[in-house]
Amino acid sequence: MTSQRTSAEENHSKTPNLKGRKSINPKSGRWLWFWVGMSGIAMVSAMAGALLAVSLTSTPLQQADLSPQEEAVFDSDAIAGGGLRFSELTRPVNLLVMGMSVLPPDVQNPPSDTKNLRYLPQVNSFDGLSDVMLLVKFDPETKKIVMLSIPRDTRTEIEGHGTRKINAANVEGGPALTAKTVSNLLGGVGIDRYIRINVLGVAKLIDALGGVTVYVPKDMKYQDDSQHLYINLKAGKQHLNGEQTLQLLRFRHDELGDIGRIQRQQMVIRALTDQSLNPATLTQLPKILNVVKEHIDTNLTVEELVALLGFGVRTNRANMQMSMLPGRFSEKGEYDASYWLPSKNGIAKLMAKQFGLQSNAENTETQQVNDPGSVRIAIQDSTGSDRATLRPLIRALERSGYRNIYVSKPWSEPLEVTHIVAQQGDGNSAESIRDVLGIGEVRVESTGSLDSDISIQVGKDWLQHQMPLNDSSQSSY
Repeated sequence: MTSQRTSAEENHSKTPNLKGRKSINPKSGRWLWFWVGMSGIAMVSAMAGALLAVSLTSTPLQQADLSPQEEAVFDSDAIAGGGLRFSELTRPVNLLVMGMSVLPPDVQNPPSDTKNLRYLPQVNSFDGLSDVMLLVKFDPETKKIVMLSIPRDTRTEIEGHGTRKINAANVEGGPALTAKTVSNLLGGVGIDRYIRINVLGVAKLIDALGGVTVYVPKDMKYQDDSQHLYINLKAGKQHLNGEQTLQLLRFRHDELGDIGRIQRQQMVIRALTDQSLNPATLTQLPKILNVVKEHIDTNLTVEELVALLGFGVRTNRANMQMSMLPGRFSEKGEYDASYWLPSKNGIAKLMAKQFGLQSNAENTETQQVNDPGSVRIAIQDSTGSDRATLRPLIRALERSGYRNIYVSKPWSEPLEVTHIVAQQGDGNSAESIRDVLGIGEVRVESTGSLDSDISIQVGKDWLQHQMPLNDSSQSSY
């Protein structure tokens, strides 16, 4: 886009001035480019200073002591340019992100100051169960960021330790075994780097970013004296500090359990990226890292971290896609514990679509996802209108061949613009539905109805869209 715009400006400058049009002062153009250049130099200088400041600190970013065999699990090829190109991502990168919630019984030598407490406090360690797991792909070729949430209760094979919940992989073998387990689960996808962040650091990180404005979907109240965990949030749009955001992220006492928690994680991630991924955040990197570095373990270098953040700043928000590992809840009595049971066929199609992995799923099955007759559509109203308001929307979909439509529970957040949510990562079908309705914003994420391929969260724009249609039909009588 930038090169095309520059060429157009050069061609325009070669044409003679038309009568009545003011000529452009060439000196002002030179000054403009001078200041653009100086701003670029200033930004690079600031980033270089930031890197130097962070690199000279005493605490390294990598706190795990990996053996050569464990290091070999991750791709060691460079991901960022050198010299003045240090903030430029040079190839696609798959980053495994783990959120650690660790209590004293989880570690061999818990801090002595926790022994006399009457509750189990969070400790700053990376040795426990991984409470959150994300595989994030940063792709400079497609200019997209793709995030896959993996439920911590996912039932899978952990090499050398049998079939377990996937969050146990970190306990048994740290980030390397976790990466190997995730790769095997996802059809052999390569994992380049990892980052583990302790829950104590999440609150500090969000505070360092200035908090986050998010819509709390419902009143949340929960008390666990044994962990000193107290959650008390009211429904509605509000600005949360780090501790309040942790309450939102850790709440899981509803009908969806851990899956509902993943949906709220995606809501917070999208809100944080909308608010915080900007050039100003990059200049604050030394301060942010100094606040959270003791709570982070990663094999990313500071230069690579800057390259990933820089790519995030330049990525269009419409190109940020989030999905969840396809699967289902285990039924009562099916196993000795509750699990999220992964769908091999669903994983194969998702990995082919979003991570470029060759799918073993049959082509006919892949095509069926895009066939209107096979797409499962959930309607979630956010306007508070009666069901009659949704009938024209359903009829419009049925006229275009969509047959598998159901009305789900209302969406709690009042929306100005309808969200057409690609629940299973099928952005093409979501785009087709937007074309049918003539309204809405496509979102590739997993915040909709679990049983759907596409969830339509109806906003006020649908009501406005219906007004002209109603007026024209009334005028014909």
